[in-house]
Amino acid sequence: MTPNHATPSVYFDNAATTPLDPEVLDAMMPFLTEHFGNPSSIHGHGRKVRAAIENARKTIAHLIGAAPAEISFTSGGTEADNYAAFGSIRTLGLKHAVTSKLEHHAVLHTLEALQKSGEIELSFVRFDEQGKLDLEHLDELLGTHTRSFVSLMHANNEIGNLNDIEAIGRICRAHGAIFHTDTVQTMGHYRHNVQQLQNHFLVGSAHKFHGPKGAGFIYTSAGLQVQPLIHGGAQERNVRAGTENVYGIVGLAKALEIAYRDMDQHQQHIQGLKDRFIAKLRNEIDDVQFNGLSADAEQSLYTVLSVSLPPSEFNEMLLFNLDINHVSASGGSACTSGSNIGSHVLTALGCDPQRGAVRFSMSKYNTAEEVDYAVEQLAKMYRKVPA
Repeated sequence: MTPNHATPSVYFDNAATTPLDPEVLDAMMPFLTEHFGNPSSIHGHGRKVRAAIENARKTIAHLIGAAPAEISFTSGGTEADNYAAFGSIRTLGLKHAVTSKLEHHAVLHTLEALQKSGEIELSFVRFDEQGKLDLEHLDELLGTHTRSFVSLMHANNEIGNLNDIEAIGRICRAHGAIFHTDTVQTMGHYRHNVQQLQNHFLVGSAHKFHGPKGAGFIYTSAGLQVQPLIHGGAQERNVRAGTENVYGIVGLAKALEIAYRDMDQHQQHIQGLKDRFIAKLRNEIDDVQFNGLSADAEQSLYTVLSVSLPPSEFNEMLLFNLDINHVSASGGSACTSGSNIGSHVLTALGCDPQRGAVRFSMSKYNTAEEVDYAVEQLAKMYRKVPA
């Protein structure tokens, strides 16, 4: 949202985190101020809070077509991804895992740690220069092992590519593989129905869809029981020890409820902003390109636009220059922003390191005026040279 003063402050880093919806804050406040009981306590104060957690669980389960018992609360997407990987591989004795080099580090680093410890053999699915996965190769990899753990995300957090998780699920089922999909970027932006998917795990993180930070969940398909990641208590039906983040859980459920309620309207609004971004960038800057399938409305996440800018002296200080002009964006993944480590996704795609890369990610609160302002700031550095 843009304050009403001469220099706007524009936030286009919603793939990293989104602003809290006021409706969500209203739902959370009673559990910050009045209802403070421990949900594991049997007295009235505890029972009231326990009821709020179970109502949140039912809300989330209903929205994604699951049973309440299939929903467990976590601190966010990273913990959920770790739980699925460690739990499945160790509980089921799986010796092989499949992923891609385009995955979030919450998956890549977890599976690499299991590989390093000698617990699994790790295979990577091939992809083309735009980041499109080779599902025939996935089928081949699974055919060489009796049972595998597969982790492939629904949408890439850096370039926005959408993967066909229904097709991936069918391949995994044919080979008896355990399928985990990181849906952190698409939860709250697309409707998920686990009755139509073949996945064993699906995850969400509240702060990606206008909920609070530190609250997430994992769906685990019925009948699949894996070892907990955190020990020390019987909370979450022995799935995750520790006193629940009650107000975070309440906020998570409310945020997802709002997201589903308003999804069609917000998708149309945000896709319009993305289309405007693409058109204006092409009009204002010579040789502007888009990483992966980011500019393809049918094959990319509508909230993410990954821009590839021509070689320039401005590239090294690109994000800094945007920041001093009050535009917040990312140089790829927010998880590597501010470090000297480049984007592992863009590196894996073989993108030209001489080109500048910036990810703009949008939300329901952004406006067309903010898009125009952000493009204008880039155009000052990269504007087309008159013929």
